[in-house]
Amino acid sequence: MVLYVVMAKSKEDYLERASQSAFEHKLRFEQLSGSPCLMVRYPWITPEAASHYPFRAVIISGFGHGWDEMEMTELYGLYDLLHSTELPVLGICGGHQLVAHAFTEDFRVVQTLHDEPMRRLQPGEADWEPDYQPGYFVEKGMQPVRVVHPDPLFAGLPEVLYLRQAHYCEVKQLSPDFRLLASNDHCRLQAMRHRHRPIYSVQFHPEAYTEYYPHGREILSNFFQMAGEQAGA
Repeated sequence: MVLYVVMAKSKEDYLERASQSAFEHKLRFEQLSGSPCLMVRYPWITPEAASHYPFRAVIISGFGHGWDEMEMTELYGLYDLLHSTELPVLGICGGHQLVAHAFTEDFRVVQTLHDEPMRRLQPGEADWEPDYQPGYFVEKGMQPVRVVHPDPLFAGLPEVLYLRQAHYCEVKQLSPDFRLLASNDHCRLQAMRHRHRPIYSVQFHPEAYTEYYPHGREILSNFFQMAGEQAGA
């Protein structure tokens, strides 16, 4: 069973996303893992709550809103799970940034978080997303990502991958607990893995694969294969 943590800022946001892309992603996770996928909003998550289900993997979604729209205390349970679980974890986009924060900050002391944009647009540089984050560079669409450290997550894949991007923020600092796995010219920390536990996070969206750009599908298949092997499947 897969736990899919949806980082929706409100119940209304959750219902809207559940009826659109999140549900489609849930179906893809089920297809690739061969297991049911329980989709829940993040404040529900605690180590105790998760222990009542036979989860074999955890996926943390991205989010299209700023950190200032989230209530820090509602993240505590999820952060406690990240620090205690032995399950394979995959944080995606905003979930990637959340994983990084959980292991680089004392999250019970830091009560406010702020966005970390990649960079401002340079003079004369086109603003392709004026309605999203005007004045900031946005990495979007299928973009090349280079594997810089071999890992089972990228088994059977080439060194340069093409993966869906949709972000203007990034992880600025790699925690000593993590190893850098993939990078590109726009964003250095495209993928990372915990050095001692199967906790992964990626800036790109592997779940947004297509027939012509299937690398994300293979990444998810590799992740679920590792989860199955750990569970003794």
